[in-house]
Amino acid sequence: MIRQPSRHCTVELQAVPARIGHVRRIVSAQLRYWHLDALIDPAALGVTELLANVHRHARPSKQCTVELRVLLDQLTVSVHDEDPRLPRIRVAESWETCGRGLALIAALSESWGTRPDGGGKVVWFTLPALTAAPEEALTVRGHLEPLPLKGTGPATGPRPRIRGTKVG
Repeated sequence: MIRQPSRHCTVELQAVPARIGHVRRIVSAQLRYWHLDALIDPAALGVTELLANVHRHARPSKQCTVELRVLLDQLTVSVHDEDPRLPRIRVAESWETCGRGLALIAALSESWGTRPDGGGKVVWFTLPALTAAPEEALTVRGHLEPLPLKGTGPATGPRPRIRGTKVG
């Protein structure tokens, strides 16, 4: 049986507006590294919506973890936060300027869902992924160091921490 190694990356951050753009760039760079360029736009849009929900609704903390995982032919993007309340899709009126995030996630993904996790929750979605041929895959275990990010400083808080497995 031919097995392809899993691809995995996590980013820990405070879900504040200054960090959401940084995470979009990290997600884009990681998917590009994994040669999943076609998934960059939907994954970045989905993670933006999930982080915006954490920013708007999570209590008591905005601390969260974004996880990217590729297994076989599927990318799973998930966000774990410390608020135990599970989100629901709601129908936004045409005049409302927010309230469409989960409906957007449902529309752009193959599947999505929520689940309790510890004292918080995980909200996740999947996208179909065409992965590299097994003979091209090489696993190098280690930790990625935080990327140097423009515009960061004491006012925007600590940089996101990135952990994962590099796959060439």
